[in-house]
Amino acid sequence: MIKLPVYSTEGQEIDSLSVDESTLGRLVRYSLLKQAIVMYHANRRVGTAATKNRALVAGSKRKLYRQKGTGFARAGTSRTGKRVGGGVTFIKVARDFSKRMPKKQRRLARDSAVLAKLLSDNIVVVDKLVFKTAKTRDFVDILKNLKVERSCLVTISDYSRNIYQSAKNIPKVDVMPVAELNAGAICSYHKMLFTKDALLSFLSRDTQQRTVGIVNSLEV
Repeated sequence: MIKLPVYSTEGQEIDSLSVDESTLGRLVRYSLLKQAIVMYHANRRVGTAATKNRALVAGSKRKLYRQKGTGFARAGTSRTGKRVGGGVTFIKVARDFSKRMPKKQRRLARDSAVLAKLLSDNIVVVDKLVFKTAKTRDFVDILKNLKVERSCLVTISDYSRNIYQSAKNIPKVDVMPVAELNAGAICSYHKMLFTKDALLSFLSRDTQQRTVGIVNSLEV
């Protein structure tokens, strides 16, 4: 069991949670995690880079001048790859870099990413995040109170416009609903900031397939 303190937005410990590693697969599957991260970065590639070969460059197919007797080097058409303005010899073509993984593998990789953050003590749990209006300064103060000084992925239970608007101008900080978590996004940030509701929702998912591995230490 891994014990996680729950902090208020002022940085005071007000509660604690115990997380069972078996809920997250017991161990970190590094090979599967790497495969998911490679897929994540590959799917972000646009793949529209393209160049023209000699067939696509505008110009005549006529040989510029006769082969011999001019005193110049031999030359073919103006579209050859050896001349300025000609086609590219080994062209780049638009291509699809996207990769796929089975759903079960993606879930296992996501769980391994969260477990790795837990084992490295890079998960912070806050009781709740409530913003009546969008205030970037208030969000920065909360991160300072929680001692989040590097990049951070803020995970919330449901979409909140005020939270998104408050965090969007903070460098290296992103907000993501718990339902959209993936291994690539998790590993792109140094820390994860969970709201208590989001963490409970994440650990209690798929209750028909696995046992919920979380116990409120105050009730034990």
